[in-house]
Amino acid sequence: MAQQQQPLIILPEGTSRALGRDAQRNNILAGKVLAETVRTTLGPKGMDKMLVDGIGDIVVTNDGVTILKEMDIEHPAAKMLVEVAKTQEDEVGDGTTTAVIIAGELLKRSEELLDKEIHPTIIALGYRQAAQKAQEILESISLDSSDKDTLMQVAMTAMTGKGTEKAREPLAELIVGAVNQVEEDGKVDIEQIKIESKDGAAIEDSELVSGVIVDKERVHPGMPTSIENAKIALVNSAIEVKETEVDAEIRITDPAQMQAFIEQEEAMIKEMIDGLVDAGANVLFCQKGIDDLAQHYLAKAGILATRRVKKSDMEKLAKATGGKIVTNIQDLTSEDLGEAGSVVEDKVSGDDMIFVKECKDPKAVTLLLRGSTSHVVDEIERAVEDAIGVVASTVEDGKVVVGGGAPEIAIAKGLKDYAETISGREQLAVMAFAEALEVVPRTLAENAGLDSIDSLVDLRAAHEDSIYMGLNVFEGGVADMKEAGVIEPQRVKKQAIQSAAEAAEMILRIDDVIASSSQGDVAAAQGMDGMGGMPGM
Repeated sequence: MAQQQQPLIILPEGTSRALGRDAQRNNILAGKVLAETVRTTLGPKGMDKMLVDGIGDIVVTNDGVTILKEMDIEHPAAKMLVEVAKTQEDEVGDGTTTAVIIAGELLKRSEELLDKEIHPTIIALGYRQAAQKAQEILESISLDSSDKDTLMQVAMTAMTGKGTEKAREPLAELIVGAVNQVEEDGKVDIEQIKIESKDGAAIEDSELVSGVIVDKERVHPGMPTSIENAKIALVNSAIEVKETEVDAEIRITDPAQMQAFIEQEEAMIKEMIDGLVDAGANVLFCQKGIDDLAQHYLAKAGILATRRVKKSDMEKLAKATGGKIVTNIQDLTSEDLGEAGSVVEDKVSGDDMIFVKECKDPKAVTLLLRGSTSHVVDEIERAVEDAIGVVASTVEDGKVVVGGGAPEIAIAKGLKDYAETISGREQLAVMAFAEALEVVPRTLAENAGLDSIDSLVDLRAAHEDSIYMGLNVFEGGVADMKEAGVIEPQRVKKQAIQSAAEAAEMILRIDDVIASSSQGDVAAAQGMDGMGGMPGM
């Protein structure tokens, strides 16, 4: 009698697996659905999305990366496209929707090639060649410019269609001013531009403060609310009597000893405050706590003080005022003090805030953004963050391209010519890449209610004469984007094309998806059921 063979178990129970074409189709479908979701938000006429989380909080936005972060995405391939958007946001600050829809379109075109029995490796190789060539073409159509007018146009282009329409120009003025102020040796650290947003006023009431706004109030009502020619002490240790390092016990046998002990503590705190006064400080920002008695002495000395200031705010205050952050208050000297024209406590939308203004050549500034409601302010803040990112990129690189879909048409045209020089099946992948890039002007046209086919045909024809011809979505025709002032940083396009190509290549090379049951619903790996309520196609 033959011996019965034991079943061979490699993967644990509940593990799902999708192989070959099934895995590829599922991954491509995930990418297409994700791109389709954010596609309607592209451009000046893009629509907004309302996202409601598990506890009922609402976000209304058309910022690609915000939409993708807020969505509860399960599918592993879709998560890879979310990473594309996050990278785009971190590197440039804008163009997240563009990057995702290009990646989605590359996957869609690759599916057509897979149906023609072209191997995924050949498609990936063709895409890599096309992406490299696209960067060369992009370089050749870029303009060298970083003057104030260009920066203004870049900022306004980034904010178009993001709820800041009526105040684009004043906001762009503030943003360009902020970026130019913090720029050092050709580099811009956008972390040094602090954004404070408050509702209850018009967008036009937003202002740029040459210094730092600290969302705190005075620690004692007896302190002055306003100080001119401020000398600012920055201390990152508590202003109180320190406890002993080791457990200690003090035996007091006489009330006089107790009184002497209390007086000694008071004298120590008074000595600290006297040191501040001797150094010439009239404003104090403390990162830790301030003792009640210390508050009394500070108020008596006419010093405006605030406590528990965030570490990031302390660093910005040091950059703005030229002061040094001191750990030991006894070591404070007049050389450690920062300077500001005025320090004022003011009420903004019902909250007390301290304004450190009129700093001399501050390397940290604050944008105070205003809007009618909290949702409006949040969306303005997202638009301003994007604009700061693109203005900073332009200042650093000094290279821009026109918008309105013009670069994509120019690159697609160049790639089609390049494809004809390639022999082998990679030629089809390069052609597919070129056609995929045309998704940007096509989507701009669709979102503006124009006929996408007519718009594409007109654009291609116009590019025979000028590479600056793009889509004017407001008037519904083709126009010179350079003259219209629709300008974007080269880095936005460069990063979007590169990230989209690399993500599409990576997804294409996957032919086996193995998902353990602990990853939630097994369907997440097998189909689209686990995509957090996303619509099917």
